[in-house]
Order: sequence, then structure tokens, then C-alpha cells
Amino acid sequence: MTTLSEEKAEDIVEIDLRGKSEMGDYMVVASGRSTRQVSALADKIIEKAKSEANVFSRVEGKATGDWVLIDTGDVIVHLFRPEVRDFYQIEKMWMDPADAPKA
Repeated sequence: MTTLSEEKAEDIVEIDLRGKSEMGDYMVVASGRSTRQVSALADKIIEKAKSEANVFSRVEGKATGDWVLIDTGDVIVHLFRPEVRDFYQIEKMWMDPADAPKA
């Protein structure tokens, strides 16, 4: 999440998946202001996972930059343009109601 903050990602949410799903331990959801920023954020996350943890991530959606999914194994990262994130509201599917952001 530090990389996302440093790179000016917006509305960063970390969701604990332990006990909820076998696909990973954590999910991180964040927004970029444009397709270009979403793609750049994805590049930073992919490079950091590779250089610091020797993890080769699986990536979907980077070519379009609307919604990029980065699977590092234990952590799943979703990067969205704001309007795409609003449409899918993916964090609502996984967050405990008590942890959900207040409208």
C-alpha cells in the first residue's frame, strides 16, 4: 500500500480475506484518475513485487487501464478508474459491513 500512496493512488482500501477466500490473504482496491495512471500504478506494483519479493505477478486488464487485476499470490490488487470502481463496487462484496466506508 505504501507504493500506491507514494504514486498518488486514491481511495486505497485493504481487505482481509483470510477465512473468507482461498484465493489470497488480502485484497487491495485503489483508484487512479485516468487509464494512464491506472496502468502506471500497475507497472509500479508489478515491478516492486518482482524486485523486492521475487514474485512474478499475473496481470489482467493492463492494456485497457480501466480495471487492472494484479495477482501476487497472497495479495490481490484491483486498480480502477473511479467510474469503473463505482460501477462494480467490488469492495462491498468482500468487506465486513462494519468496515465499509460510510456514504
